[in-house]
Amino acid sequence: MGHIVGAIRTTRDRWIEEGLRALAAGGPDAVRVEALAKRLGVTKGGFYGYFADRNALLEAMLDTWERESTDEVIERVEREGGDPKTRIERAGVLTFSDDRLLPIDLAVRDWARRDDAVAERLRRVDNRRMALLREMISTFCSDPDEVEARSLLAFCVAIGEHFLAADHGGRTRTQVVARAADLLLDRPARALPPGGGTGRDLPPGGGPVADRPAPADLRTPPG
Repeated sequence: MGHIVGAIRTTRDRWIEEGLRALAAGGPDAVRVEALAKRLGVTKGGFYGYFADRNALLEAMLDTWERESTDEVIERVEREGGDPKTRIERAGVLTFSDDRLLPIDLAVRDWARRDDAVAERLRRVDNRRMALLREMISTFCSDPDEVEARSLLAFCVAIGEHFLAADHGGRTRTQVVARAADLLLDRPARALPPGGGTGRDLPPGGGPVADRPAPADLRTPPG
């Protein structure tokens, strides 16, 4: 995916990218101009050549996150094609199994609990994601209530499983989430090799690759 981390061309982009890294690691309070300048190896004064203030940087960061996690994901899903179930899985993998987008997404969710403007933006992003799920699931499920329920469950699995600390009776998390995907997508269960399978076995909305744990600060829901 052509997100900014792979194609940083301007100093402004670098400020945004470093801000997103700080957000993912420590939330919005960690996005401090002086600390970002130090990590970038530039002067703090240079920041104001690109942003009016810290709030302008935060807004630009959210713009980047929203574009990458909706527009770019949808564009790639449409470009690579496949049947609806394949496209659902691809969208989930791109969004919720990405070492970069997933931590940012979870940090934005925590931030949204304390900031109404961020909550409104998150609602817009999640509504676009739900709309894609509805569109794809409705191709093999005709009951509108069931379409909505399956879409909700898929989304909840995609986000919630990163916070779940439960064991699964000898099964790996990847195996259980992959089986949940089969149920939600109305298809026969796929046999997984011992040890949990591969990234092909991810659910609608993503999931851990080979049961890779989430970063330490993301393993439990914010307090």
